[in-house]
Amino acid sequence: MSPSRSDLDPRARTWFDTRTSSWQDWPVADVLAAKGEHRVAVVIPARDEEQTIADVVTQIRQDLVADAPLVDELVVMDSLSSDDTAKVAADAGAVVHSVADVRPDLGVRAGKGEALWKSLFVTSADLLVFIDADLTDWGPHFVTGLVGPLLASEKTLLVKGFYDRQLDFGEGIAAEGGRVTELVARPWLALNRPELSAVVQPLAGEWAVRRSHIERLSIPVGYGIEIATLIDTADRAGVDAVAQVDLGQRGHRHQNLHDLGAMAYELLAVAERRNGREAAATTGIMPAITRDRAWQLRAVDLTERPPAAES
Repeated sequence: MSPSRSDLDPRARTWFDTRTSSWQDWPVADVLAAKGEHRVAVVIPARDEEQTIADVVTQIRQDLVADAPLVDELVVMDSLSSDDTAKVAADAGAVVHSVADVRPDLGVRAGKGEALWKSLFVTSADLLVFIDADLTDWGPHFVTGLVGPLLASEKTLLVKGFYDRQLDFGEGIAAEGGRVTELVARPWLALNRPELSAVVQPLAGEWAVRRSHIERLSIPVGYGIEIATLIDTADRAGVDAVAQVDLGQRGHRHQNLHDLGAMAYELLAVAERRNGREAAATTGIMPAITRDRAWQLRAVDLTERPPAAES
C-alpha cells in the first residue's frame, strides 16, 4: 500500500500547511508598511563572483534602496577572492568587507559560514537577509519574500527560501533541490528530525534570520551553516520558529560531483555533531579516486565559530 500524506510526521504536515507562503504574499508595499522601526540588512557572501555580483547588488540597490527604502544595509562579504569581486561589488553600490579585515584578532577561514559569521560584526540591522552572489535568474522579491514572515510574527526566527532551479545542463527547470539537498540533507532530516522533513530546500542559500537569534548560534565556517541554523533553530525554539517561502525560480552556477562530495561530507559532520557525535578532528579528508587510480584528497574544514554574541 502506497504511503499517503497522512503518513507524514504530523508536526511536519501541520508545519507545512501553516508556515509555508509564497513571495506573492509579501508585496513590497505591504512589507515596507510593516517594517516600522526594524532595520534590514542584505548580506551577500562572495568569492570570485565578478561575473554576477554587479547584477545582484544593482537590482537590490535600485528596487529596495532607491525605489523603496526597505534595505538599510547592503553588504558584500568578500571571502578571499582572487578576482575583482570586491571592486565590482563596490562600484555597483555595495559596502564591501573582506573577511580578512573583519575582527582580524579572531583569525580568518575560507568558507561561506565564515563570511556570514563575520558579517555580524559589520552590520547592525536586527533583520538579516542572506543572498548568494552567483544568481542568474532571480529578483529582488527574494528579499521581500524572506523579510515578510519575520515582520509578520515575532515568533518567527528563521525563514528559508525554496524555488524551481534553472538547470545549466540540458533544458528545463527542476522543482527539487540540488543533488546534496535531495541525496544527503533531506534524507538525514527525515531520519533524524522528521518534524523538519517538509522543509523543501534546507540548504537554500537565500534565507533570513533575526540578529538576536543567529548571534547566539554556533556557526560552521563552510557550507554547513544552512543546515546547522535550521536544526539549531528547531531544537532551541521549536519547528514553528521556522517558516519557508516559495521564491519562484532561481538560476545559479552548479558544482562538479567531487566538490559536492566534499560538501556532503561537511554537512553530515555538522548534522551528526547536532546528534551528539563529535567529529574526530577539525579538518576532515574527503578522498576521490580517479580512473588511473590516482588519489585526490580534499580537506574539509569542520570548524565552528562560537556565537558572535560571545566573541
